[in-house]
Amino acid sequence: MRKQGGPEVYRISGARAGLTEDVRGRQRRYIISMSIRTLSVILTVVLWNVERPLAWATLVIGLLLPYIAVVYANAGRENAPVVPAAYIPPPVVPVLEASKVESGAERAAEPLADPVDTP
Repeated sequence: MRKQGGPEVYRISGARAGLTEDVRGRQRRYIISMSIRTLSVILTVVLWNVERPLAWATLVIGLLLPYIAVVYANAGRENAPVVPAAYIPPPVVPVLEASKVESGAERAAEPLADPVDTP
């Protein structure tokens, strides 16, 4: 439980990416999508008299891509999964070796250590 009035402490691995980095990523996704749209519109014009079905397909892509690009670019911080920046493997627990089970006869066959003489 957090003390009242104290600063809230965040773990570094649980922190989200910075806002500037998030906006830059969204802008990059939007520009890539709009570049694909521009290419599809240009292909529509070029292919209109050459290959009409392919021109229709590029026209549909050019019409639908702005909506998809805006939705994709605006999908941002609220649903972003929190992934640690670095993978830290779990600690290695040493394995104990199996002990030898001795029978009473084997134990009796071993010589006993001499008791220590105490003065």
